[in-house]
Amino acid sequence: MQEAQRQQALLRALRRGSSVAALTRLVRSDPAVPRGLQVYRANAAALAHKALAAAYPVLQQLLGPDSFGLCARALWHAHAPRLGDIAQWGAELSTWVASQSDLAAEPYLSDVARLEWAVHQARSAADSDDAPADLNALARGTPTRLWLRLRPGTACVVSRHPIVSIWRAHQASDAEEADRFAPVRAAFSSASSETALVWRQGWKVRVAALATPEAAFTLALLQGRTLGVALSRAGPGFAFEPWLLRALPLGWIDGVENSRPPR
Repeated sequence: MQEAQRQQALLRALRRGSSVAALTRLVRSDPAVPRGLQVYRANAAALAHKALAAAYPVLQQLLGPDSFGLCARALWHAHAPRLGDIAQWGAELSTWVASQSDLAAEPYLSDVARLEWAVHQARSAADSDDAPADLNALARGTPTRLWLRLRPGTACVVSRHPIVSIWRAHQASDAEEADRFAPVRAAFSSASSETALVWRQGWKVRVAALATPEAAFTLALLQGRTLGVALSRAGPGFAFEPWLLRALPLGWIDGVENSRPPR
């Protein structure tokens, strides 16, 4: 029982920032606890920084390593990991960034974080059959009774900011492109908004910018709507055939369901 209490106290201290003195009073039988707690806290901060840096490399570049480390530490205390896999921790970072008044001058940061989390999740998405999707159902069925199933890990991130341009600029090194941030400056200058499509093609995660009709269509599919509803939401500016010809070689479609919702 005493050991269980000691472990619970350590967890509370790590998550809530309890004082060493308070912990010491609770576990007086173990004088090494204060020193051990400080080691745990230091390790937790390092682990938080490493885990978030793996999921949010662009955000770390935008904020700088020191500021990003402070964010990681604060997020650890605000939203402690609840799963054994630390790689799955950090989904709340975009919301946390959006709530910080000192980052309000750069509102695009939280949307970049949303895009990066979608990319991070796509990397660990379930494998899908690489065989081309069977499209015979499209010829046999009607749009109101058909569902297009997109590949596992596919996500659509809507933003008022040029998040795809920002993300792409940070994928190349200075040696690979003389002025890789020129598209970002142009996008900000024209107040461009971008919606990102994230999907996995084989082992590689891809990111593409979608036009407004394409974004509305894709979001409807991801919400489990029928092809008919998705076409309606896309509006008259959307043409299904060009979208399909683009989607097939890029591997967006996982299958077509006829007369039943997707699994």
